[in-house]
Amino acid sequence: MKCPKKRVNLGHNLNRMECISKKIKQQIIENGQCKIYFASDFDFPGNEEAIKKALIRLEQSGFLLRLSHGMYLYPKKNEQIGVLYPSMDEIAQAISLRDKSQIMPTGALAMNLLGFSTQVPMNAVYITTGTPREIQIGKRKIALKKATPKNFQYKSRLMAMIVFALREIGKENIDDGILRKVEEHLSIKKEINLYREDLSLAPVWIKKILVPIINKLL
Repeated sequence: MKCPKKRVNLGHNLNRMECISKKIKQQIIENGQCKIYFASDFDFPGNEEAIKKALIRLEQSGFLLRLSHGMYLYPKKNEQIGVLYPSMDEIAQAISLRDKSQIMPTGALAMNLLGFSTQVPMNAVYITTGTPREIQIGKRKIALKKATPKNFQYKSRLMAMIVFALREIGKENIDDGILRKVEEHLSIKKEINLYREDLSLAPVWIKKILVPIINKLL
């Protein structure tokens, strides 16, 4: 005896998809332009696949731009420049927020973000408390690397970035220009107590550079 075939209500499924797609589009419009979205940003329990398909359809219609697999941008456009894309750091921060992980820029990226170097690295390298991996963003990459817990013990993100940047520059290459920029950053005195606590985490040679600057700001 043959079992009867289960009927699939295509009309109902299509209406549900249209409804979810409209709600997602409205939510994105209300949040404003130049924001990054993942499927996990939308709360329609039991409809994970429908959310993913809705985002793909919104990208295919030109409403969203696809930055990477599963990552979309609601773009803002400028008449002269065209689409205003978020920075690699903004994209990395959005990924970190989604993953509920911490990230910290290192090496050449930390140097660039602090203004120690004008060279923009092709690959944005971060250490992370989450899963290490690489994310392709157009022709560039965001590299998330696993790090020892000590690297995330800094209470001031700025202090951690300065330490990573100075380590990348190297002891023999620290000049007066770099020292002036360090002092300029650390002059945000609301975090002065955090800077002092974080000194114990810095390498000895970096600590010798930072102590006089911090004492001068007290």
